[in-house]
Amino acid sequence: MKPVSVRYQRYQVEDQVVAQVRDQVWRQVSAQVEAQVWSQVMHQVRDQVWDQVEDQVVGQVWDQVSAQVSDQVRDQVAAHLWAHSDIEEERRG
Repeated sequence: MKPVSVRYQRYQVEDQVVAQVRDQVWRQVSAQVEAQVWSQVMHQVRDQVWDQVEDQVVGQVWDQVSAQVSDQVRDQVAAHLWAHSDIEEERRG
């Protein structure tokens, strides 16, 4: 069996170290990128969902409030007109 040279052993060790470092760095970088991307995506999704929910809630509340106000105003106007018509009938009568 041929003896393995020191230089060859050194190259093997260097290759292993480089491979290990590359793998560790790749794992760290990919984990950081994944975390950043996930955070950005979740932030955007949360903002979009919040905007949609807010629009729906504001729309529903606005519809309810405007319907109530319209009913109240209609009732007040009708009562006012009714009272006015009674007064006019009394004047004529």
